[in-house]
Amino acid sequence: MSSLQSVTVRDFTRYYQQCAEKIHALLEPLSDEQIWSRPYPYGNSIGHLLLHLTGNLSFYIGAEIGGTGYVRNRPLEFSDATRHPRATLLKNFDAAIATVIETLQKQTENEWDAPFAGKGLESAGNRFYAFLHCAGHISHHTGQMTYLCKELER
Repeated sequence: MSSLQSVTVRDFTRYYQQCAEKIHALLEPLSDEQIWSRPYPYGNSIGHLLLHLTGNLSFYIGAEIGGTGYVRNRPLEFSDATRHPRATLLKNFDAAIATVIETLQKQTENEWDAPFAGKGLESAGNRFYAFLHCAGHISHHTGQMTYLCKELER
């Protein structure tokens, strides 16, 4: 029988990897121009959502738990006028996912309940909740990307 520790690490790892695969699949058929287009004036582009997810994971998991030293500029995630190519966006996102997985695999059983109070996520309380919150955050924005892709196909 597997321990709760090994199941938690295994299944969080699997979930984050599946999210990355889904995002890769969504972006694969899109041109760089489509990635940066905004079908709705009130929304974000897929590119900005991907910058945001990369920043979110790099900060909350990478810097706050993993100690990477990443410094976040959250407003720039939504306003960056540099239209980074798809390959660059995905490379940076994949690096953030790799950091999440590496950090997950280093967690000991006692660290899941260690205090967590990253700026903007002070209510998390502990590391487990931070990993869970970030997983939900990816899901939320992947849904937005899915909708934007459907709109771009029209």
